[in-house]
Amino acid sequence: MTALLEGEGEGELALSARDLRLVEACGCGDGFCQSSRTAPHRPGEPYGPGHRCVPLVPARGMLCLDVVDGRIVYVEVLDRPALRTPSRPAPPGTSLPSVPPRPSTGGA
Repeated sequence: MTALLEGEGEGELALSARDLRLVEACGCGDGFCQSSRTAPHRPGEPYGPGHRCVPLVPARGMLCLDVVDGRIVYVEVLDRPALRTPSRPAPPGTSLPSVPPRPSTGGA
């Protein structure tokens, strides 16, 4: 996503995309959707002033970012290969390693 943003001249968004935290999955239930909120927002309500949509053109599928006042608040991911998580490693035949689980922070 960062390379696509840089290619579109969106250098500031590319930098901020490196530190995105997923707040909540879309929840639509569609098998082709892996979209997520990256900031709290009530579904169905408009983002209001300062909102813009940044469509990206990956080799497969679709990526579209909702940006409010320069901050990415929603990442729409459609028709793309499954995202890797600690519980879902990369599919067989790919060269990317799975994401290691985060170490426990404290507690006894």
